[in-house]
Amino acid sequence: MDRMRGAATMTARHDVVLVGGGLQSLVALLALAEARPGARVVLVERAAALGGNHTWCVHADDVPAALAQVIAPALAHRWDGYDVAFPDHARTLASPYAAATSASLAAAVHAAVATRPGYELATGAEAIEIAADHVVLRGGRRLDAAHVVDARGPEHLAIDRAACGYQKFVGLELALARPHGLTRPILMDARLPQTDGFRFMYVLPLGERRVLVEDTYFSDEPALDRAAVTAEILGYAAGRGLPVTEVVRDEHGVLPLPLELPQLRDRAPAWGSGPVLAGYRGGWFHPTTGYSFPVALRVAAFLARDADQHDAGARWDALVAEHRRQLGFALRLNRMLFRWFPPAQRHHVLARFYRFPEATVRRFYALRTTTGDRTRILFGRPPRGLSWRAMLTGRKAA
Repeated sequence: MDRMRGAATMTARHDVVLVGGGLQSLVALLALAEARPGARVVLVERAAALGGNHTWCVHADDVPAALAQVIAPALAHRWDGYDVAFPDHARTLASPYAAATSASLAAAVHAAVATRPGYELATGAEAIEIAADHVVLRGGRRLDAAHVVDARGPEHLAIDRAACGYQKFVGLELALARPHGLTRPILMDARLPQTDGFRFMYVLPLGERRVLVEDTYFSDEPALDRAAVTAEILGYAAGRGLPVTEVVRDEHGVLPLPLELPQLRDRAPAWGSGPVLAGYRGGWFHPTTGYSFPVALRVAAFLARDADQHDAGARWDALVAEHRRQLGFALRLNRMLFRWFPPAQRHHVLARFYRFPEATVRRFYALRTTTGDRTRILFGRPPRGLSWRAMLTGRKAA
């Protein structure tokens, strides 16, 4: 277990306890360390290391100006734009794009903690009781706090798995024998056989001879054949003329993309009535794309600036209400995508989306859609492959 200098006693009161060592807790700790360097903050993670094995990307314009300097050390890669490609059209978008890796985020967090005596990383520690004002770890240590943030992963998300799609992927970081020549990422290359739902390759150039290639599926089922998908990625790399010398690292995941979130039908819990539910655990993610960075930053900014203000409850309610509005729209799109379009036809939906103005695309990824954006996305000529029967009857398209 990591222990900082002058670690808290067994019953000392902290300002914030963060439970879970993923994206949400890591960016929250960075924001807190910048805004409140003298605070007492503990991050609890049951694994031995922070961050797992992930690459998190963000449209750089979605990083709030107030947090840009805080997040900058965690961003391992930056590009001036990105490409998308579909069978009937391709496009370059000028929105800046950036990526943080588990290693880059963890390094930024460790550096922040090293210079702030009140900050502690409790790794290899499992939380067995989480309440509004305390956390109990296996072994008996109790962490009392003014604020407890439960930011555990998607396995703790309360959803109906029968009303759910999945984003599943395998990514390989590849070392190459010669430069790949890519100057920007390919966010979607859907010029592939559309097997197991909407499928595309995601390509990030990480260095002159280093590239991450992910084979991604928007599927009805969570099953993931990692060996078969790995072979598909290597075949794709060969087809692009990328001479692979080594698979440096692999990552994989199966993220639920809910069609419904039961908590949206309920009144949001009042501020202070329980632990703050954040990250995937609290529904603070993009349910259509899986992107979590923009909303994780919003929660982080609130914890750093607003949580101890006299009107914190009203500010939290406003943040939650806007997020719930955006979630409701995204969930509606999920129902359309997974119910109204047969799996092999779903790529037409995304191909149509990427003909919209770049500002609409950017706001959608950020979960900042306007009324005009929502109208543009929902209305107009429908994408090819729409099952009118499924739309009218509510039955899932075959």
